[in-house]
Amino acid sequence: AFCSNDYLGLASHPAVIDSFRRGAETYGVGSGASHLIYGHSYQHHALEEELASFTGRPRALLFSTGYMANLGTILALTDKGDHIFEDRLNHASLLDGGLASRASCLRYRHSDCEDLVRRMALADKSSSNGRKLVVTDGVFSMDGDLAVLPELVETCRQYQGWLMVDDAHGFGVLGEKGGGIAEHFNLGVDELPILVGTLGKGFGTFGAFVAGSEALIETLIQYARTYIYTTALPPAVASATRISLKILQRETWRREKLNSLIARFRAGASELGLELMDSITPIQPIMLGDEALTFRVGEQLRSKGFLVGAIRPPTVPKGTARLRITLCAEHSEEEVDSLLDAIDKTLTELRSEG
Repeated sequence: AFCSNDYLGLASHPAVIDSFRRGAETYGVGSGASHLIYGHSYQHHALEEELASFTGRPRALLFSTGYMANLGTILALTDKGDHIFEDRLNHASLLDGGLASRASCLRYRHSDCEDLVRRMALADKSSSNGRKLVVTDGVFSMDGDLAVLPELVETCRQYQGWLMVDDAHGFGVLGEKGGGIAEHFNLGVDELPILVGTLGKGFGTFGAFVAGSEALIETLIQYARTYIYTTALPPAVASATRISLKILQRETWRREKLNSLIARFRAGASELGLELMDSITPIQPIMLGDEALTFRVGEQLRSKGFLVGAIRPPTVPKGTARLRITLCAEHSEEEVDSLLDAIDKTLTELRSEG
């Protein structure tokens, strides 16, 4: 499988599985209620404290999914008269949060701070009282590139805006300790006040969290409807995540191997003349452009034993259909080489057929 987001291979780690099993034996397989009624257990509380420490933030708050974390946070922090600025290539959950809010929602060109500045300046002229929230992915899920966070931090400082980053694909992968894009750019809570992460990717489990100041987390507890009005994450999942968090930080060899595989893949793809995108992450798209060709390549690779994402519009812009390859620390060098060979042969066969 070259389409999984389990980047460090922790979903199948024996210690993580054992913690999940023991958690289920102690608490059952469900939490039984929302966090604010009955569903918040010791395991939830301990995980929130450990995630806060891990991210270098005062507090963290668990959500049931990344989609709910993004939607709930945006809706809790903005209202009519406010302004939301989103990168055009943001994840659907971020875009949906902006669209569902009563605030004005504008999309700036991908990683284009000049366009963002222009839009924020116009917002200042139209309304001096509205709050300004800049929202971006940390690692863009279809391209694999990083948000230009230092520039976004400076822009938010200049225009008194809040910066919200969904680092779903960065945690566990970026930074010496796996702290994600905030660690990669060395950004604290003052520069990056709203940090969102999901647990179903680098952590290998399930759920999501928001990390930030005391005021941010208390605001979300009171106003984030996707936190208040839904069943809490199962305690067994929180227990398993506490173990995966420890492994993620301790076993640095997983990131080292992953980076080695990324370098090997990119070198091999370049030798074959495949068009890559600017990505240092496990997300390594191969641009094909043609939608029908992309679909057929994906089907042929499946028949040869390789699961690869064949991504086409409307998920990505028209004319940018691609194979979305994701690498994992559990892959071997031989498997990466075999995938590249299969892609090369499949493209040659299909193009010869016309």
